[in-house]
Amino acid sequence: MSDARRLADTIAAFRGRTVLVVGDLIADEYLFGKPSRISREAPVLILRYTEREVLLGGAANATHNVHALGARVIPIGVVGRDAPGDELLGLFHAAGIPTDGIVTENGRRTPVKTRIMAGGYQATRQQVVRLDREPEDELQTITEDALIGRLAGLAERADAIIVSDYGYGTVTPRVFERIRALARRPSTVVSVDSRYDLPRFTGVMAATPNEAELEQLAGSAVDDERGVEKAGRVLLDRLDASLLLVTRGSRGLALLERDGACSFIPIHGTDEIADVTGAGDTVISTFTVALASGARPIDAATLANMAGGIVVMKRGTGTVSPAELLGAVEAP
Repeated sequence: MSDARRLADTIAAFRGRTVLVVGDLIADEYLFGKPSRISREAPVLILRYTEREVLLGGAANATHNVHALGARVIPIGVVGRDAPGDELLGLFHAAGIPTDGIVTENGRRTPVKTRIMAGGYQATRQQVVRLDREPEDELQTITEDALIGRLAGLAERADAIIVSDYGYGTVTPRVFERIRALARRPSTVVSVDSRYDLPRFTGVMAATPNEAELEQLAGSAVDDERGVEKAGRVLLDRLDASLLLVTRGSRGLALLERDGACSFIPIHGTDEIADVTGAGDTVISTFTVALASGARPIDAATLANMAGGIVVMKRGTGTVSPAELLGAVEAP
């Protein structure tokens, strides 16, 4: 069977998979303004407000990506009883994504990342500044218990679990212990993307650090392919993982298999990207769904690389459809 046919068959199999995404649900807010003049109060640009957009971010974006790929997805996370939490739930409902696994906590702030974007209607809009609103406290015990209950009740029908940790405290040690127990089942793919605390997520199938995170965690330079492989082997052992998929920006991806090869996959498409926001969510979503569909690790990484190359050409937090992915596979 040709490589293209095998990849196409994998994409077709996405529709039969069920994936849980456990992690920090974030509202990605965009405020758009058209440059007007320089302020007399301070040497800053005044933007005339034009519009506002809210998108699914963090683990919610990973969820949206799995859904867009055609798999069935169930997010497991926490929102506050506030306006951003209501907006996230509304966005899930509008997309047709179930919210059975989402717990609402009184007094907790839903994480919001607000990006101020400047530019005219015909011009490229540039991000001027980002303002983050974050929860200040740890999860309440009753919330943590509810998350574990949701996880236990929904995991039986899951082919894969994605842990999407943005540092906001959803994936507590107790929550992860339940996930790690599920990872021991040979039929369940468990993958992790953690912004700040990857070393605590041990015993899973796959992790997806970027090159800078790999360098910091392994304590060695990753200036070239040899350095990436050396550092990757150290991190694989540290995590007791089977696979490591390293995102390398304009240099594509590196796939390290614990009992196999190290493969370097060049960037798909052009390196003149439009927006990297959420690209890591697209990569781990595609990689995990492909593995859950029976793909070989190198094929899953190839599809993840294609999906990442497609999504960085889109403005804002984007997703990739099976048709787009199939088009990349079939392109000469």
